[in-house]
Amino acid sequence: MSERPQPHYLGHRERLRERFRKAGAGALADYELLEMVLFLALPRSDVKPLAKDLIDHFGSFAEAISAPPEKLLACKGVGPSVAIAFATIKASADRIARGQVHDRKMLSSWQAVVDYCRTAMAFADKEQFRILFLDKRNGLIADEVQQTGTVDHTPVYPREVIKRALELSATALVLVHNHPSGDTTPSDADVRMTNTIVDIAGPLGIVVHDHIIVGRKGHVSFRALGLL
Repeated sequence: MSERPQPHYLGHRERLRERFRKAGAGALADYELLEMVLFLALPRSDVKPLAKDLIDHFGSFAEAISAPPEKLLACKGVGPSVAIAFATIKASADRIARGQVHDRKMLSSWQAVVDYCRTAMAFADKEQFRILFLDKRNGLIADEVQQTGTVDHTPVYPREVIKRALELSATALVLVHNHPSGDTTPSDADVRMTNTIVDIAGPLGIVVHDHIIVGRKGHVSFRALGLL
């Protein structure tokens, strides 16, 4: 009795893994890297079509990995194992990025700060307002999401921001929020809110180093724009 032939996708998986081992992730297209993740979640399936479908649907590897579970589960071929695998990759990326800024001087590791903020927030489907609380040496005391809003608005209460800074004995702040639309242009409301926080913080000896807006394609800095 002849042996049952091996599924065709097994050879493809091994060739993709070998290319990854030899040339690294940079040699793989977004859908191929997503296949590598799907290998773990769906070990007995041909995942190439699903990987391509997810990239087409969400737009990129990062957007697919960062997609909310309910949106992933609405896609044909995606079950709980895939949603959990993607959430694990996203959480791991967040943890690694946060490790790049933890216990470091914020102003001397600025690119790491920006990278962390983009990893944590750029692909969220709702606006979030995050605060990095710093000590007098610009070391990170705490990193907190103060508010989560809708797709285009987050309520921010400047006095609550300063109250929390005083509770943590922070002497400097970096404000961060995301624009799910992808357009990182500061709104008039963003500018007014930032100015209010600066006005309240200044007399209390608390410096606002920057307000960063992150989006899918990049970020803007209030300080670089001359708004601080």
